[in-house]
Amino acid sequence: MTKVGVVTFPGTLDDQDAARAVRLAGAQPVSLWHKDENLKDVEAVVLPGGFSYGDYLRCGAISAMSPIMSEVVSAAKEGLPVLGICNGFQVLCESHLLPGALIRNDHQKFICRDQTLEVVNNETAWTSAFAKGQQIVIPLKNGEGNYQCNPAELERLEGQGQVVFRYVGINPNGSMNDIAGVCNEAGNVVGLMPHPEHAVEDVFGPDVPVQNDGLGLFKSVLESLLGK
Repeated sequence: MTKVGVVTFPGTLDDQDAARAVRLAGAQPVSLWHKDENLKDVEAVVLPGGFSYGDYLRCGAISAMSPIMSEVVSAAKEGLPVLGICNGFQVLCESHLLPGALIRNDHQKFICRDQTLEVVNNETAWTSAFAKGQQIVIPLKNGEGNYQCNPAELERLEGQGQVVFRYVGINPNGSMNDIAGVCNEAGNVVGLMPHPEHAVEDVFGPDVPVQNDGLGLFKSVLESLLGK
């Protein structure tokens, strides 16, 4: 069975939810601790949401310097699929696996809502189960989800197809170009602010006809790995 690592930092909140999502998708979740110095032979890694190290310095900045992230960065550069969710997205940006940064929401308030997203790029390791342009609904909860980068970087992201998800209907945090998620150039590393692990079962998640849209990200990576 495919093994997918789920990293826990001090202050991580959603590691068990991410592990459950991995299990429901058909893989075996493997717990990875922030002090681990190897990835235990996993074939993909999820960095879950939460408030690692209390969001001190900058969100994700301390976690980015942990021993496990040295291993994740090295493996990601060799093609390991990595998904960063909310705080995990912040960690990926602080680790320079993804461009840009996440700052305080423009309205200076924490937000929690069901959020419609457009799948802009369905050719990454984490989005192949979706159709390009498909709209999905994923729970969103953040206080520092405002995605920013310099104008040249933004032009490059848009031009190279590295915008993976875009907010639809409302921009909940002030992110440039309504960006909800991006990927690296190779497409194996993806970060997004909404929480797909909270929308993997019909009995939980958004109150819409399809409540398990988030499961598609976890199924996508299994399809990607099996297709190698």
